[in-house]
Amino acid sequence: MTRIAVLQMCSGIDPLENAKTLVAGVEQAAKGGAAMLFTPEMSGLIDRDRARASRSITDLDHDPVLSQMRAAAADHSIWISIGSLALRSDQGDKLINCSVMIDDKGAIRARYTKMHLFDVDLVTGESWRESSAYAPGNQAVTVSSPVGSVGLSICYDLRFPALYQALSAAGAQILSIPAAFTVPTGQAHWHILMRARAIENACWVVAAAQSGLHSDGRHTFGHSLIVGPWGDVALDMGEGEGLSFTEIDLACVAEARARIPVIAHRRLIPQPVSAL
Repeated sequence: MTRIAVLQMCSGIDPLENAKTLVAGVEQAAKGGAAMLFTPEMSGLIDRDRARASRSITDLDHDPVLSQMRAAAADHSIWISIGSLALRSDQGDKLINCSVMIDDKGAIRARYTKMHLFDVDLVTGESWRESSAYAPGNQAVTVSSPVGSVGLSICYDLRFPALYQALSAAGAQILSIPAAFTVPTGQAHWHILMRARAIENACWVVAAAQSGLHSDGRHTFGHSLIVGPWGDVALDMGEGEGLSFTEIDLACVAEARARIPVIAHRRLIPQPVSAL
């Protein structure tokens, strides 16, 4: 059994204020005995005003939130899975939505760039075009850690099960799915899809979420979840900000895969043929 912590946030437009919340969460998680803290998508900055946001966004080596998180990880001897940060890419003019895994010495152990970008028009009138500012990633990532092998993903990736099949096939025991889900999509699909990803891969799912009315005017769903490999919900944080703990038992992964060996039974699906 390994203890983990999940931080549910309502990140704003000031990275340094968000960093204070994050560092306080690291300290609280460490004091509570967690081996790893999971934070939401866009932990360092949420700002739909892209011109204003661009003044606060820098690259991996100079991001002030990341540097404070690395120092906090080392100070408190805890691993941190930063759900994601908006960063400048070293390739082209677009930004990247990047998840970063930090070890208990403050070193970066893995990075993952969000592969699936949220370009949708919702019935509520909300319109989102991530691809206008962000470039997609092209590589799935797993990382070994004290809590097990963690497969990294971000928010809208949740709707594309092939990514999680690749992660579990590569040995992932925990799927990290940090998010800033909209309220209408969260109400409709959040719990269903999180449980589905856990069940079909026989993995733990850890989904740290943004929650509430943000200073840029957007409203996020909350309900940070931890789901067991049999699909049972071990934690649902509801709405609001805060930090919660859960015990992760990797034996549950082996047990679920023994009961229904979905990974062993997977087959490469050929291209369908049209019926005559």
